[in-house]
Amino acid sequence: MSEAGRFEFEFAPSYARAARPFGIKPSNAWVAIDDLLFDARFGPWRVTTPLTNITDVAVTGPYRFFKTAGSARLGFTDRGLTFATNGKRGVLITFATPVTGLDPLGVLHHPELTVTVAEIDRLVSVLGQRITGAREAASGSRAGT
Repeated sequence: MSEAGRFEFEFAPSYARAARPFGIKPSNAWVAIDDLLFDARFGPWRVTTPLTNITDVAVTGPYRFFKTAGSARLGFTDRGLTFATNGKRGVLITFATPVTGLDPLGVLHHPELTVTVAEIDRLVSVLGQRITGAREAASGSRAGT
């Protein structure tokens, strides 16, 4: 994955302290995007999916500390997954086919993921461009068959 497609998380001091016991630190928390894949790592948790599986991206926030700090968080009402390192704002990524990421057995599937990267606007822009390109390539390859 190219550096242009890599996004570091923005760690607020209080979130960094809450994340430390779960093995989450700046060196193992990032989002990477290439021409085909979306890959988010948050300490021991990881979500990887084709860009063609992403249906929407939106900026959300602010978030409550007690609902988002520490480990990866599961939304009990919607099964959404959150990788949060600050309470200001993040990017909500919606998937056509729910993805695995929280449990090691892959039993839980998440219809969306929220990430609190440092460059929110750049992530939204890059994801928007890449998913449009991936969809166009996929529809072009289907049209040629």
